[in-house]
Amino acid sequence: MQEKLGGEMRRLGASLICALSLVGISLIPSLATSAESQAENATVSFGQWLTDPPLDRLLVPVPPAGTGNHNEMIPNETTVVTSGVDVAVNFIIAGLHNVQVYDAGTQPEDINPNLVLTGGRAGGGIIDDPNKRIYRGLDPNLPENPRDRVEVVRFDRPGKYLVICGVRAHFVNNAMFGFVTVVPAPETK
Repeated sequence: MQEKLGGEMRRLGASLICALSLVGISLIPSLATSAESQAENATVSFGQWLTDPPLDRLLVPVPPAGTGNHNEMIPNETTVVTSGVDVAVNFIIAGLHNVQVYDAGTQPEDINPNLVLTGGRAGGGIIDDPNKRIYRGLDPNLPENPRDRVEVVRFDRPGKYLVICGVRAHFVNNAMFGFVTVVPAPETK
């Protein structure tokens, strides 16, 4: 009887190992798909809240414009890979910044920083150069628009896109711009 029970336990153990192996093998394509999806998405930080000197946003939720923020786009250049589907870039915005995206091939010197929307806008106004602009985000000067936010922008074809901070002073004085490069996935054989 014990011999029969031992044989059944070994068969059950072998069956369980086979079943778990099959589950593991079936997960491999799923994990590869997950990795591909991550490659079709990028995150870019637009400004960062400073910690030196200490900043207490509980007491001062919206610091005065020009204080407490590092005006930089990080990373300055990012590359995303498309496998034939669209690509999204998540712009995480901290503070008084305005995301503007210009079509592939546009360079910083192609932007006219003297075309601006003023009317009480901080930082010298918001750049208003529509030439080759394919996206312009929220105006952070308007009270109904939050300064801290995420704007997700879709890129539907390969190319090297110029991304600037549309706050004139940030673009002109801080060189707050960078590039998003969308490349097709390498062909597999």
